[in-house]
Amino acid sequence: MPGMADIQARERWERRTQGPLLLLSVLFAVAYAVPIVRTDLAPWVRDACRAVEWGVWAAFALDYAVRLRLAPRRWAFVRSQPLALLAVLLPLLQPLRLLRLVSALLLVGQRARMASRVRVTTYVAGSCLGLLVFGSLAVLEVERNSPNGNITTLGDAVWWSFTTMTTVGYGDLAPTTGLGRLLAIGLMLSGIALLGVVTANIAAWFIARFDEEDAAERRQTAVIEDLTAEVRALRAEVAELRGGFTDSGGHGDGTVTGAAGHVSSPRS
Repeated sequence: MPGMADIQARERWERRTQGPLLLLSVLFAVAYAVPIVRTDLAPWVRDACRAVEWGVWAAFALDYAVRLRLAPRRWAFVRSQPLALLAVLLPLLQPLRLLRLVSALLLVGQRARMASRVRVTTYVAGSCLGLLVFGSLAVLEVERNSPNGNITTLGDAVWWSFTTMTTVGYGDLAPTTGLGRLLAIGLMLSGIALLGVVTANIAAWFIARFDEEDAAERRQTAVIEDLTAEVRALRAEVAELRGGFTDSGGHGDGTVTGAAGHVSSPRS
């Protein structure tokens, strides 16, 4: 049927493009970080990094368009992945590097969740590292040239991102621009969400272990009950055999009937 064929074609597309898109996301990270870390770059290097950023975004946008084309019900596909659509449209609304950063993070997260071999722990660890790195670079980019800003080095930015994601907030470093405060809100919410996922994952692991122990105990109890039932059945069969032997070969007073019909007594 056409619907099943489209689903299989989309799954094949997602499997084949999973690795290349993740490699492109790493390339995007490098292109985004280099102009921020090195402020003395030549103009052509900055232009090349900007071209790489737009190229990676175009690759993810093409991936979304192909998956939309292969979806059996396209409107249902759009409704089921609103973040992916938002990530594709964000850079078109206003060509800011920060919007391309947000869209790339959203698109990478959407595709990473589709990989069946990516476990929750790996995904959470990668998300934490990605948010820490990109949050540091983004806040450094918007706060470095602020007149009242105190986040002026990469070390300060990393420290601020770490304390913000963990919701510690020492207060020694804080953004002063509106965009920097929006970044802080995003990092705080993301940190709370990721901590919740980690806590839920640990709790699920303990519950799974307890369930395995309970299942093993239930299996052992079932085996013991089966053995007890078999022993009872064997006892009943032995008792029945003893009763049949008594009825056919002897009397309850200890006398035994001989082969010729004479009755002999134990005392004779």
